[in-house]
Amino acid sequence: MAKATASLYAQKGYQLSLAARNVNELDAFASDVNIKYGQQPHMVELDLLDYNSHELFYASLVQKPNVVICFVGYLGEQEVAQKSFEQAKLITDTNYTGVMSMLNIIANDFESQKAGTIVCVSSVAGERGRKSNYLYGAAKAALSTYLSGLRNRLHESEVHVLTVKPGFVDTEMTKDLDLPGLLTAQPEEVAKDIYKAEQKKKNTLYTKWMWMWIMLIIRNIPESIFKKMNL
Repeated sequence: MAKATASLYAQKGYQLSLAARNVNELDAFASDVNIKYGQQPHMVELDLLDYNSHELFYASLVQKPNVVICFVGYLGEQEVAQKSFEQAKLITDTNYTGVMSMLNIIANDFESQKAGTIVCVSSVAGERGRKSNYLYGAAKAALSTYLSGLRNRLHESEVHVLTVKPGFVDTEMTKDLDLPGLLTAQPEEVAKDIYKAEQKKKNTLYTKWMWMWIMLIIRNIPESIFKKMNL
């Protein structure tokens, strides 16, 4: 999803800066962007779990961004995490705490400038806890709530915050799952949806679009019934 979205923004004329924990793994992608769109992305290393490095990372950027798009996802193993606090903490820290730490810094900068856009990918998994992935879902629920509060806080400063809630997406993270074809988006579809929603300054994006209605139904199933379901 991140690569597809970065490619689309490069195609639209945006100058890219790519941040990753192992940024060298993006060399081939950056070269492809350069060949296709005539720009060499700026590559920077960022470990979202190294909280103490975040202030220095952002301060060291030669050119600060005006649009930040955050793709962070670690599904983890629910059954392992139920017994291992270390795994449960890794799921939470990766999907929420590290993202929150970095976005706090960016939000403060954008607020001072009274300009900027923050796009962050959460998940429909955060809308209701299911036994198959409730630790991942809980972290995404925290992220969605955080983004809602950030949007409320930054509105007066004219900073746009977009929460992206994908359903099933055909990515490396889901490669071992048996996903339903009609409900599963390709990364390029998600990228197009994000670009359109960001340009229109939407608050929340469900992608594919039908997940908005699917989750409306799921949220409204009575708990007395929902707790008995095998989800």
